[in-house]
Amino acid sequence: MQPDDPPRGGNGSTPWHDGPDTSLTILVVDDESDLRDLLTRSFSREGHRVQAVADGRTAIELASTEPFDVVLLDVALGPGPDGYEVTRSLRARRNVVPIIMLTALDSEADAVLGLEAGADDYVTKPFGLAELRSRIRAVLRRARAQAPAPGGDADVVTVGPIQLDKARREVRMNGEPVHVTFSEFELLGALMNDPGRLRNRQELLRAIWGDSAYRDPRAIDVHVRHLREKLEPEPDHPRHIVTVRGAGYRLQAG
Repeated sequence: MQPDDPPRGGNGSTPWHDGPDTSLTILVVDDESDLRDLLTRSFSREGHRVQAVADGRTAIELASTEPFDVVLLDVALGPGPDGYEVTRSLRARRNVVPIIMLTALDSEADAVLGLEAGADDYVTKPFGLAELRSRIRAVLRRARAQAPAPGGDADVVTVGPIQLDKARREVRMNGEPVHVTFSEFELLGALMNDPGRLRNRQELLRAIWGDSAYRDPRAIDVHVRHLREKLEPEPDHPRHIVTVRGAGYRLQAG
């Protein structure tokens, strides 16, 4: 990790995370002891509860039995399950905890594979605490926005056989529930808000991650591929999430 500004939040200082919560519960998974210790010290000093582990098997057990607000997960764990396997295992168990992958320097392939496995975001090593805080803040903001509204009517959008319930954070295809990740939900919501409208990749990137950080536009292609696998009868010949070559994507009833 690179040098960074002094940690903020906790102990009466201004918190760097949004919302009314005074602390977060963070799971750090990395086989580099120095990085584990640094993240644990930094986030603990800010008033957060941190559990740090070195292997994927322990991470799966903890994340499956304890409630975490976010998981910071290294890609290259070993021995045992690596970061991709940990992510796939948690998603297969319907665990939707936000996952931020920690990838090797400039390894876009790692990032894309992490998104394909079901991660919500990624940072490349070495990274600064300010950048990591920003990524955590973004995934938590999306998670809060997708939480059910107490006592409110469901805000349901329907396009053809696809139904998206914003209040309950549910997606249905032909009436059957479909499990999607946080980022997939945001992407689908952006497309369904204006069906038939062409949305370029930069627009869709902003819909998911906002303007706070650069993202490889290929991340959108990864999420679109996942959504097609879940929503299209023939993912290789999509009828609903349609590619406009060289321009972007649009959603149609089919």
